[in-house]
Amino acid sequence: MSRRIVLAMSGGVDSSAAAVLLKRQGFDVIGLFMRSGATEEPREVCRLPGGQESTGGSIALPILPTKANKQGCCSASDAADARRVADLLDIPFHALNFADAFGRIKDYFADEYLAGRTPNPCVMCNNWLKFGKLWDFAVSVGAEGIATGHYARIEERDGRPALVRGHDRSKDQSYVLAGINRGILDRILFPVGGYTKPQIRELAAEAGLRVATKPDSQEICFIPDNDYVGFLERYRGKPDTAGEFVDPSGRVLGRHPGYEQFTIGQRRGLGITFGEPRFVIRIEPETRRVVLGTHDDLAQTTLEADGISWLVEDLPTRFECLAQIRYQHTAAPASIERIDADRVRVQFTEPQFGVAPGQALVLYEGDRVLGGGWICQSPVPANQNA
Repeated sequence: MSRRIVLAMSGGVDSSAAAVLLKRQGFDVIGLFMRSGATEEPREVCRLPGGQESTGGSIALPILPTKANKQGCCSASDAADARRVADLLDIPFHALNFADAFGRIKDYFADEYLAGRTPNPCVMCNNWLKFGKLWDFAVSVGAEGIATGHYARIEERDGRPALVRGHDRSKDQSYVLAGINRGILDRILFPVGGYTKPQIRELAAEAGLRVATKPDSQEICFIPDNDYVGFLERYRGKPDTAGEFVDPSGRVLGRHPGYEQFTIGQRRGLGITFGEPRFVIRIEPETRRVVLGTHDDLAQTTLEADGISWLVEDLPTRFECLAQIRYQHTAAPASIERIDADRVRVQFTEPQFGVAPGQALVLYEGDRVLGGGWICQSPVPANQNA
């Protein structure tokens, strides 16, 4: 591999520490900040090595003070933080506007909610942007590798590169990386993957980086106020999705303002009270009904997922592994049946709670990612499975 590496720099502590580690390892690092186009900034042409003009369009980014309570990414202040780190480390830095690509992610996000599903835009961002556009940019500047600040690792397993969990299990991000292109696994570096978060903050502090104490990103970058409903109304207009709350038998319990405001497993914010906790167990966009039930009604033993991206070759039609159904879920033992090339049926050993169509399913063998796709089957309560 060439020593030239393109590093995705978000202005956070993880990608900044990754820059420090790559420099220490002797890499020729080029920093790239990916702007969502959510806010307007002055534009200028970015000159790449050899005089080539960037096709993405560069942003002239002012140096702005970092807000203590800012926990997003892709903002002007985040870009300023990234540029400041690059300057300190003497790293060439480019900030490109990927508004069109982010528009695709916004469309996906809105489409999924309006279809009664629960989207995961961070997974899509990794699939389409950070390991798609990032690789394209790397090729354009003659780099043969890309790096990010994700807590994951690339290791050799059975003579081939494999995606495995990060050393810090509390910060592991392999779940949101399962859809990356298997063909470039050997061109990817995750410098912070072998460290814990406290170690990374300490490393950044020792390097003199002011982002060492910067809060972690918590919300979706294009929804910095965390108001999903407000975003959907601004982006698509107010939809006519109001309907009924019903119980599993179909008995009407009340009315809701719009089914897109709810997700499987939700308990708070229902706007209706009962003698015991009730949870969203199903969303029916065709009838505009939101089905409420008990915690036991959330239990699922089976699901189907499609759009599977396999990171391991030659898996059998049936095999055992660990299956993870959302970011904070503990991967659970399951039997997998490959229905076709990119679709699987999952049978859990024990019931799992909160299976949500639209969320990512990621399959593991120990700490190794086998592949990942999208939960597509409407959940059926475990006590109804025959």
